[in-house]
Amino acid sequence: MASDTQGNRPLSEEELQELVASSDAGARDPAGTIGVFLAIVAVVWSVFQVVLASPLSNVLLPGSVVNNSRQIHLAFAIFLAFMAYPALKSSPRNYIPIQDWIMAILGTFIALYGYIFYQKIVDSGGLADNTDKWFALVGLILLFEAARRALGPAMAIIATIFLAYVFFGSSEWVPDVIRWKGATLKKAMSHMWITSEGVFGIALGVSTKFVFLFVLFGALLDKAGAGNYFIKMAFGALGHLKGGPAKAAVVGSAATGLISGSSIANVVTTGTFTIPLMKRVGFTSEQAGSVEVASSVNGQIMPPVMGAAAFLMVEYVGISYVEVITHAFLPAAISYVALVYIVHLEAVKRNMPTLGNRVVSMGRTIGGMALFFAGFAGLCYGVQFPVKWVTALMPDGSGLVLSVLVCMAYIGLLWLAAGVEDLVPDDPNAKEVELPVVAEIYKAGLHYLLPIIVLVYFLMIEQKSPGLSAFWATALLFVILLTQKPLKALFRGQSNMVTTFMEGVHDLWQGLIDGARNMIGIALATATAGVIVGTVTLTGVGQVMADLVEFLSGGNLILMLVMVGLLSLVLGMGLPTTANYIVVSSLMAGVVVELGAQSGLIVPLIAVHLFVFYFGIMADVTPPVGLASFAAAAVSGGDAIRTGFTAFFYSLRTVALPFVFIFNTDLLLIDVGWVGGIIVAISAGIAILVFTAGTMGYFVTRSRIYESVALILIAFALFRPDFFMNRIAPPYVQIEPAELTQALDTAAEGGELRMLITGPDFDTGATKDTTVVMTVGPEQGGQARLDAFGLLLIEEDGVVKLDEPMFGTPVSSSLESFDFYADDPVRIASVQAPSSQPPKELIFIPALLLLALVAFVQRARAGRESEPEGEPA
Repeated sequence: MASDTQGNRPLSEEELQELVASSDAGARDPAGTIGVFLAIVAVVWSVFQVVLASPLSNVLLPGSVVNNSRQIHLAFAIFLAFMAYPALKSSPRNYIPIQDWIMAILGTFIALYGYIFYQKIVDSGGLADNTDKWFALVGLILLFEAARRALGPAMAIIATIFLAYVFFGSSEWVPDVIRWKGATLKKAMSHMWITSEGVFGIALGVSTKFVFLFVLFGALLDKAGAGNYFIKMAFGALGHLKGGPAKAAVVGSAATGLISGSSIANVVTTGTFTIPLMKRVGFTSEQAGSVEVASSVNGQIMPPVMGAAAFLMVEYVGISYVEVITHAFLPAAISYVALVYIVHLEAVKRNMPTLGNRVVSMGRTIGGMALFFAGFAGLCYGVQFPVKWVTALMPDGSGLVLSVLVCMAYIGLLWLAAGVEDLVPDDPNAKEVELPVVAEIYKAGLHYLLPIIVLVYFLMIEQKSPGLSAFWATALLFVILLTQKPLKALFRGQSNMVTTFMEGVHDLWQGLIDGARNMIGIALATATAGVIVGTVTLTGVGQVMADLVEFLSGGNLILMLVMVGLLSLVLGMGLPTTANYIVVSSLMAGVVVELGAQSGLIVPLIAVHLFVFYFGIMADVTPPVGLASFAAAAVSGGDAIRTGFTAFFYSLRTVALPFVFIFNTDLLLIDVGWVGGIIVAISAGIAILVFTAGTMGYFVTRSRIYESVALILIAFALFRPDFFMNRIAPPYVQIEPAELTQALDTAAEGGELRMLITGPDFDTGATKDTTVVMTVGPEQGGQARLDAFGLLLIEEDGVVKLDEPMFGTPVSSSLESFDFYADDPVRIASVQAPSSQPPKELIFIPALLLLALVAFVQRARAGRESEPEGEPA
């Protein structure tokens, strides 16, 4: 691939499909009986996962299968990995060598080891014996080899390093700062393979329960034709604008990114059409590739799937799925808005031509798109009311009635689709580019929105589990794939219904295969990442990472966050989104929480996880390993390294946003009401556009340096109004620690007091600080509130000391790292109580006035520059 991109030769369609296959679904495709056998195995895996997610899983599957579904999930993935992915570039593609069969069968057996010998393991207390440990070790080796083939060497190397640390972390040649006591082979293998702490931990459980169904949903939706429909709609709406192909690339990639777990597949799927058209209107090969990379990688931060990380966050953060996507939505949405603005500014700066001969109003286009999304959101929300009416009228038969209503809606939309021609992919290299007209094509795919509405309804309104929600949406897609072609033929008066039905069966069969093959890498990634998570829980290396970052940052909060971001970037290199998130969150999330608390910054856990996730996925963009950038360069024929650096520049807002929402959690809509949420959305939308204009050096016209600086400052004020307001009117007042009880006595219920606790660290003995937030409870009296929180105060010589809190009290987990029995006491260093402060939104007024001034100055200058020479101004 590198040689092709260096030679500035775009890859052919066949080479691009091989690139996606080798990175996402396996490059080997044996023909004949073996090919049919592997297809059947893939379909069986997909069907098993659909049945497992169904409401009838406990009826259709034995209890032992349901309880050990993680082992079965991994067994399918390991078997198909050795079948689909060759060991080396020189390995055969058209048949499977005998050694791969041996490894596949052995790997499958060992993956099922806990299922087959379940009773034996239970009888031994869930611990490995001398036989188990050797099987587990061979299983890990085979897992690492399967991961190397499916995901590249990065994942296997990182996991191997962590496993080596488990065994050799006690050696003298290991630096003292990261040395630990070590573990025996039996203990390590028991932890990694036999228990649910390692390979078969939370991550693989999420992959089994939720992720497969969403990946399958995406594969079936694409096979039905939705991917092409979304791209055509994006080009129909935006293709005629200045820089239109780039804007359409952003919107099209956003639509496919919603349901895709792979930024590489997204780049190639949409990029084969968008990149040639972007080059056609004046973007360089590197810029065209970079726009596609930035928009495809952005798809990984966009709810509802977020590259499968959303489901992992539910488990790791301990909040509901609805809360996760609510918190993640606004930063992702404004990031896409900024990307559209970036390509608009590039087009305006270069005065790029438009495609086609239609004149389209920018305002009407934006208004139309906003109306569509608002209407779609309103439809998803409004569905609940007829559902409630039907349920109230017929509580026993409501399921059947609602199914009939959905089928009627589907048939009606399909009748509309039959009235227009089927959509076929366009040729971006055609001499004359005829961009589609939205008014003529929108009917062709309205029925593709039905499964999405069903998915959103069950997730957001009914608040069912992600697995069950995806099951119902996938079940509807089964119906669509089997019936859309014969029903269209019927509505069009054609007689080829049997042929078209068989085409639908083939599409469904192929969709089931694609879903399974796309899951191989994700299942192996979550299983291999389980080794890293297991190492963290077994060795406590997470604390070592915190000590290392604290030492290197010198305790400076901003520097600490920058270092965590860089470490997340490095740890994420070469990893798919899911594995990327597991690795960076396991190692770095705790670091931000602990060091932030020491610096007085109390950050909600979801903000921390999103922070490390954003930086982790930037590894797909950033050289030298940016896989999405290499894929885009393969499509465009541009230089891969330059494409990566340009894409990183276009992604600056994705780098800046995590710093914003760490300090201003309003951006994540945490504890923000409807009115506050609307204000935050508007101000953040303006801020991201102003930040984009500042970094791109163009607003109304080309900006001067001081204007760019002013724009970035305005964006900062809109994103962080609290930064300025806190300096005008401090948000807290200092209280003497000895007066804590009295302060609690007079505090209003729900108020917060912040306490700075200082004392010796339990592990090192060094003095450390941490900030604890105390939320005032409903108890009456200051002492009662202290007791409820778990604080035991001892006042001596004007110093308020702390005794060790009782286990299980609200404060116990925050203070568990202190040594309460050392010579130096643990004490309250200071207490802060909230003070009255003007609304921070007042800062918006001077910021917007300064923005208006910059716009006025630039508009005047643009007017002078546009006047013909020799004429008076």
